[in-house]
Amino acid sequence: MKASVGSSWDVDSFLRVGMQSLLDLFDDSCEGTMAVDDQGRIAWINDKYVAFLGLKGPDDALGKPVEEVIPNSRMREVVQNGKPILLDIMMIRDQPLVVMRIPMKDETGKIIGALGFALYDRLQRLKPLVSKFAELQWALANTKKELAQLRHTKYSISSFIGVSAVSLELKHRARRAAQLDTTVLLLGETGSGKELLAHGIHAASGRAGKPFVGINIAAVPESLLEAEFFGVAPGAYTGADRKGRDGKFKIADGGTLFLDEVGDMPLQVQAKLLRVLQEQEIEPLGSNTIIKVDVRVIAATSHDLKQLVADGKFRSDLYYRLNVLPIVLPPLRERLGDLDALCEHLLEQIATRTGMPQRELTPSARAFLASYGWPGNVRELRNALEQAGMLTDSITLSAEDFATILPMDSSASPQNGVAADGDSRAAIRPLGETVAEVEKKAIQAALESTGGNKALTARLLGISRATLYQKITDFKLVSD
Repeated sequence: MKASVGSSWDVDSFLRVGMQSLLDLFDDSCEGTMAVDDQGRIAWINDKYVAFLGLKGPDDALGKPVEEVIPNSRMREVVQNGKPILLDIMMIRDQPLVVMRIPMKDETGKIIGALGFALYDRLQRLKPLVSKFAELQWALANTKKELAQLRHTKYSISSFIGVSAVSLELKHRARRAAQLDTTVLLLGETGSGKELLAHGIHAASGRAGKPFVGINIAAVPESLLEAEFFGVAPGAYTGADRKGRDGKFKIADGGTLFLDEVGDMPLQVQAKLLRVLQEQEIEPLGSNTIIKVDVRVIAATSHDLKQLVADGKFRSDLYYRLNVLPIVLPPLRERLGDLDALCEHLLEQIATRTGMPQRELTPSARAFLASYGWPGNVRELRNALEQAGMLTDSITLSAEDFATILPMDSSASPQNGVAADGDSRAAIRPLGETVAEVEKKAIQAALESTGGNKALTARLLGISRATLYQKITDFKLVSD
């Protein structure tokens, strides 16, 4: 039964007229129209297309494989898979054409050919769309470039400031580690420069052109750590990204993965990390697919991993896997010979970042800083220098500028900071006395470290030998 449409049209007639009108419209408005059979041979081509292609007549095209006439044609693709290509841009005779290709089917649904329409004269109408596409492509490429730059190292091994014997030996070991392409374990207190050295090792290695990816394990919630490491498959759980997300191992493929504070890793994740290190393959959450990766691991910790293993908080097999090439970073108090160079470097950085004049240290300030224990290492030193610079307008920083910033040793106060009668003010002494005591301790420590060599001691403290001799006399220090 045929349903009527209007007063004199049935559905079949209506569709035939509609299709013919559509084809006539395409034929009139297109630069060219053609059809191919189920073998990809040209079965029909209109005169405009013949002229545009530079042919003498339709007979030069009919019966020929479409690629002989249009080398980059995709008409055969439409015939083979039965899927239309509704909007495409193709170059023919050095001119861009907007083309549309649709499959032709018989009553049974069998593919019998395909129709193609070349909309060359409509390209200008698509200019806003093409421009927007080009803009998005540029933005994507620019974002990828910026991300690639962020994934590369910020420091080299020479960025580790130090000229003392212990620092020179450390940098020698780091350069050797860079060439071996094996797992490295950096051991050192907080603020001693572990991340900087990891950057430097990567930059000096054969992987320097590949990504450097860091993750601070202590800063990532335990429930998210596996996803951060191994990635998430599309729709792995409620709220997961439909496109999935790559983990740090996948992002670092070919390069280096820096695992900071590895001693804080939960035991469950430790077992999975061990497998990755052994097999060099990962399995994203919610996926059954195994992905091969090529990643060099540099781990760092401020904890005693041996003690954590003994306490059952760190897997022994993972410890041995990470501890292939251990490098111990000395605390600042064990490389005071680098203090002057570090202060100069940090003060210059602070001045550049803040826009303030670069400060200079007086001999009393150098002595004060050399006497301090630096539990926070270089990070604490930077903080102290920046604070002292913020609290004074003077171009020079003296011991007095640091006395209110850095906590004094409890032994500096005979009553441990609290008077017998409960009046804490009784423990406060004149600033000159406090500074003098700090100077005395600094000179004493320097003399001990140099074995009594006064020339070297004066150089270490940044004072003249005459001043050193005078201080030794004033403080009644015994020196052989």
